[in-house]
Amino acid sequence: MRIDKFLKVSRVIKRRTLAQEACSRDKVMINGKVAKPGTTVKEGDTVEIRFGENTTRFRIKKIAEHVRKEDAGEMIELL
Repeated sequence: MRIDKFLKVSRVIKRRTLAQEACSRDKVMINGKVAKPGTTVKEGDTVEIRFGENTTRFRIKKIAEHVRKEDAGEMIELL
């Protein structure tokens, strides 16, 4: 799955266009490498997102195309 779509489906970022913009501005890293919007992610990858001065790191536990709002938290593990 593409990183921009994963960020939207997992509800880490509210809209896919915002996820694409964050990737294009080099604010998203996967396993220590800068990610573009089309970069493929898999279970076990570590993702780091910079929001201003804050940094959020998490590990991908599960990938799914469609997830209910209540189950979105099970897709990632905060580090």
